[in-house]
Amino acid sequence: MKCNICEKPSNFIFEAKILDKYDVSYFQCSNCDFIQTERPYWLSEAYSSAITALDIGLIERNILLAPKLETLIRLFFKSDCKFIDYGGGYGMLVRMMRDRGLDFYRQDIYCENIFAKNFDVTDFPQQRFELLAAFEVFEHLENPISEIEKMFAYSDTICFSTELQPQRAVTPQNWWYVVPQTGQHISLYSEKSLRHIAKLRRCNYYSYGNSFHLFTPQKINPILFRGALNKYFSSFYSQINKKNSLLQADYNSLLNK
Repeated sequence: MKCNICEKPSNFIFEAKILDKYDVSYFQCSNCDFIQTERPYWLSEAYSSAITALDIGLIERNILLAPKLETLIRLFFKSDCKFIDYGGGYGMLVRMMRDRGLDFYRQDIYCENIFAKNFDVTDFPQQRFELLAAFEVFEHLENPISEIEKMFAYSDTICFSTELQPQRAVTPQNWWYVVPQTGQHISLYSEKSLRHIAKLRRCNYYSYGNSFHLFTPQKINPILFRGALNKYFSSFYSQINKKNSLLQADYNSLLNK
């Protein structure tokens, strides 16, 4: 196969049973180490529910990400601008960020908006945003480069989460993130593959830990970037720099509608 990131040859590495029924081949790029499945013909079945029943960490993930995202925005970007959560699911993160005083909107063509009604990107005519968040989205992309281009159409800066491959050879048995039972994780990234994407876009790539990443044209001191995202610092910073929530204004707006 040809790699969906750098278009170099991609070689078979293992087979896994998708949705407990389909024997599917996985391939790894010989150049950038990106892992992809064979053509994912099972996706319509995998997305019969947009949020898989196995994603029981959704609430905790948003609770952990919210202070990190807020700290990142307030320290390095224009916090009085508008922001977008791409693939925003039920709208939980959008509501949490608006409660923190940040003007967030949701984009998701597959999932029902439950918590951020009237704050979809379709409710707002602005097409460019200061920053785009895409948490637990990249691993779902069948054609990563073209889909990431759609993200960059919204913003020059993409803040996203996806687990980087471990250093050892990946198998479904030794890396939980493959999660073949859901059939939704079809693109698995290495640091090298993410750096290749940044190079294509001529932007900077920053990473914190194994899962928090940033593409941006801005130059940020890597030490400051990592320090800002430390969970203790970000929680402390978001508390001492607490801004007025948009909750009351949003409530009044909904009443008027």
